[in-house]
Amino acid sequence: MSDPSSTGKPGRLGLALQQTLSTAWRGAADFLLPPLCLGCHKPLGGHDALCAACWRSIDFIRAPLCDRLGIPMPYATGGIVVSAAALADPPRYDRARAAAHFTGVVRELVHKFKYADQHDSRRLLGRWLSAAGHELLADADLLVPVPLHRSRLLSRRFNQAAMLAHEVSRLHNVPCDPQALVRIKKTPQQVGLTRDQRQRNMSAAFSVPASAIGAIDGRHIVLIDDVITTGATIDACARALKAAGAARVDVLAAAIVTGDRIA
Repeated sequence: MSDPSSTGKPGRLGLALQQTLSTAWRGAADFLLPPLCLGCHKPLGGHDALCAACWRSIDFIRAPLCDRLGIPMPYATGGIVVSAAALADPPRYDRARAAAHFTGVVRELVHKFKYADQHDSRRLLGRWLSAAGHELLADADLLVPVPLHRSRLLSRRFNQAAMLAHEVSRLHNVPCDPQALVRIKKTPQQVGLTRDQRQRNMSAAFSVPASAIGAIDGRHIVLIDDVITTGATIDACARALKAAGAARVDVLAAAIVTGDRIA
């Protein structure tokens, strides 16, 4: 009978010891950092989750949807549906999808993630992105996060869109390149601006570096962001990616602002 140690693989005793140590480590970690609801901080049985009450309060985006903008439609037609808004002002990107409406608990999670440097929700948001964008990710060649200008990145120290893109990359095994798109124009904060103001703000704000052209040309790109508000930012990003030769640019976000609500 061969010795399990000679194969480089742990035997039953080794596996049992590994499992025991892993369980002990998780128990110690939960004692020091007990799992809490990401929304209301109520104690939970596991990490990276919401309590039942917070979960029920979320307004997830469900079909039927506008195929271009990803916004809910009043009824299904049995085929692809395009909204009047998309027909009147077609976006530069091909399709957009978002996990939930930007209200209540979702808004709080995104704001904590984006402005308060609290990244506990990244895995949960990554799972939501994965579910909402399954059709976009099925044949995606590359994930590209919406970039920050280098001065804002230095002050904030992280790009929330890049963190979400890496979560989706991990879940779907699709490559992610945070350097494939850069923000070359330092723009004022978008919060509180109208759609027209945002579009002017974003004009010529993004570019694909020469070193990234090969990764973009002819490829199916999925652009990752935290929130779709008026669509001005992702439209400007899509314009730059298509100018660099992208065959298709789809957009995937954790949340979307609908109606007259501007974030």
